[in-house]
Amino acid sequence: MKAQKHIMTMLVDNEPGVVSRVAGLFSGKGFNIESICGSPTHNPEVSRITIVTRADAPVIEQIEKQLRKLINVLKLRSLNGPHCVRRELALVCIPVKPEQRPEVLRIVDLVGGRVADAGLNHLIVEVSGEQEEIETAIRLLEPYGIKKLARTGPIGLIREPK
Repeated sequence: MKAQKHIMTMLVDNEPGVVSRVAGLFSGKGFNIESICGSPTHNPEVSRITIVTRADAPVIEQIEKQLRKLINVLKLRSLNGPHCVRRELALVCIPVKPEQRPEVLRIVDLVGGRVADAGLNHLIVEVSGEQEEIETAIRLLEPYGIKKLARTGPIGLIREPK
């Protein structure tokens, strides 16, 4: 069976060491984490951790069982499929000559991005959206030269019933 990308989100107690214990479970079992994001929720006692890993279905099932056993994990859900809203953020630093600035700004507008910082010889562009939208934006900006790139990896929420 082929390894597939799997995104999972969990609500955890907002306590020191919880993210470390979750990440430790992955490394202790030899599972790779492609991205991990932890942040507080609207409830100061609860945080949300979103993890992306790549594995086949039986391994994902094993990972989820192990995560559910961790005392600080309150709820675990999959963020795969159409029942979820997923977004990523990318910051892209592009060296831009003055004559290139208008065409780069058109690309930024086309991909729904915005300029987060501008200097005489650079732009830092912020783009958010689905993974494919981020990759499209990066592909369109690559011909101008990407000096630096930072990406969050996906975060997401389960859709509410209509």
